[in-house]
Amino acid sequence: MKPPKVKQALPRLRVLWSFARPHRGTLALGLALSLIGSASTLATPMVTKWVLDSLGAGGSLAAPVGTMLALLVAGLVIWTIQWVILGRLGERVVLDARESMVKRLLRATVPAVTARPSGELVTRVTSDTVLLREAASSSVIGLVNGTVTLVGTLVLMAVLDLALLGATVVSVVALGVVFAVLMPAIAREQELAQDRVGKLGGVLEGTLRAIRTVKASRAEARQAERVLGDARAAYKHSVRAVRREAAAWSAAWSGIQFAIILVLGLGAWRVSQGALEVSSLIAFLLYAFGLMDPVTELSRNVTTLQAGIAAAGRIRDVDALEVERDSAGEGTASRGSSDGPVLELRGVVAGYGGEPAVRGVDLAVPRRGHTAVVGPSGAGKTTLLSLVLRFLEPSGGQVLLDRRPYREHTHEELRARLAYVEQETPVLPGSIRDNLLFTHPDAGEDELWRVLRQVRLEEVVAALPDGLDTPLGPSSMSGGQRQRIALARAILRAPDVLLLDEATAQVDGLTEAAVHECVRERARHGAVVTVAHRLSTVIDADTIVVMEDGLVRASGTHAELLARDELYRELVAALRISDGAVPSGPAPSEPAAVVA
Repeated sequence: MKPPKVKQALPRLRVLWSFARPHRGTLALGLALSLIGSASTLATPMVTKWVLDSLGAGGSLAAPVGTMLALLVAGLVIWTIQWVILGRLGERVVLDARESMVKRLLRATVPAVTARPSGELVTRVTSDTVLLREAASSSVIGLVNGTVTLVGTLVLMAVLDLALLGATVVSVVALGVVFAVLMPAIAREQELAQDRVGKLGGVLEGTLRAIRTVKASRAEARQAERVLGDARAAYKHSVRAVRREAAAWSAAWSGIQFAIILVLGLGAWRVSQGALEVSSLIAFLLYAFGLMDPVTELSRNVTTLQAGIAAAGRIRDVDALEVERDSAGEGTASRGSSDGPVLELRGVVAGYGGEPAVRGVDLAVPRRGHTAVVGPSGAGKTTLLSLVLRFLEPSGGQVLLDRRPYREHTHEELRARLAYVEQETPVLPGSIRDNLLFTHPDAGEDELWRVLRQVRLEEVVAALPDGLDTPLGPSSMSGGQRQRIALARAILRAPDVLLLDEATAQVDGLTEAAVHECVRERARHGAVVTVAHRLSTVIDADTIVVMEDGLVRASGTHAELLARDELYRELVAALRISDGAVPSGPAPSEPAAVVA
């Protein structure tokens, strides 16, 4: 039976190897060059002995000196080529790892990604992949080369003198014991330190994202202490690892020095007894001095490999994220019926673990018109949108598009028919143009100005020095204007269904009016589904759906719900909306949303 630590390390080693496997040809070339370079290094003491023997015998020095120069030039060329090859290989491994993780993160389900701090996931892609650079390339070669060099050194020592070899082996074995004891502890501390760095990234990212709240709450010192708590813990574990590394290196250096002193003393005695030639003693001493190189290489690469194994474990966590999968046959069916509702939910049950967030929801959304979903916090409104966008799969019931079940559509096909404006309205890096083109990269200049006109931003953007190419941020546009940019981005490609999640929750009156106008215009040509707390934004919807505790409680127009639903009246009263507001009524050519 394999020890538990071995069982834990093997899967991580497989992760390391999975990144190195595509480049095994390059690895083999690097290993071959490394072994040839080591062979030239191992030959140098023997050539030195040849020089000394030739000098003692009065022979020509041309051959041994020429050989030594040839070894020098060959070693220089080989080590340079190997350095370049392994350097490129290491960078390629980092790129492959990052490509793998970025693709996995972007293909993962929304709950899988949002369940972790985004800063921690970023650390996986940035910091942990760097640790793979050496671990999956040069450290593997270094371990093989160091082992071969160490064995080769000991074999050539045996050729020179077995008695001196015995004294050397005692020191090497002692070093092996020291490293066997210290290396696991070093690996453990390095892994703990890197885990703390990941947590630090998560806390810091969240703090910077909410920097206004942090400052307004006078929480700078508290948040700094949280972040620095992880930083200090990482420091503590790293220092422990450094101390153990220092102990290992000191033991290695002391062991080699002791071996040299022992070889020198014993060798001098054997020379005096006529049992050993001076040239052989000098060659043996050169091997003893060089013994530090393979020992250093082995210990350094073991440490690097351990750090890489720890990083591989964290990268494996990302590889384990659940991804959005399309079932066999999805996307192969023809487009569904163009009659009837564009979206339907039939007896849908869904949640995020534990109690369902929505239970037995039945809803039909017509192809044109405005359907509003209201209710208290926790009623299941945003979960409803997550189901429509297929961010969340139902545990019961069906969601249908054009009367075809969602399982018959690919995620790509579904989302090509939908547009979504988030509650937080994230601003994407780049200019106003980049943000508008995000959902429709092929849109022309006229189309961009058309949607800006629809959200009442045409004059604002035209007045900016760089127009559409102005970087989008707090300094160039207000929060309400950025909200309208997000809405313009959504309607640019004329979706069949426009989904708005609390689109006017944090905007001013002018922005709210612009959003209302845009929603009314869009509802004439397609379906609009709005989730809102502010009933002022939905009282003129064709159908208002009231949710409570994951259930559809009632549906109807504003006037109808005022007359028959107590919860709706409470929501209206809380927001002081006049019950005399006149709803615009449903679109003339389409029925209102139907709630079974």
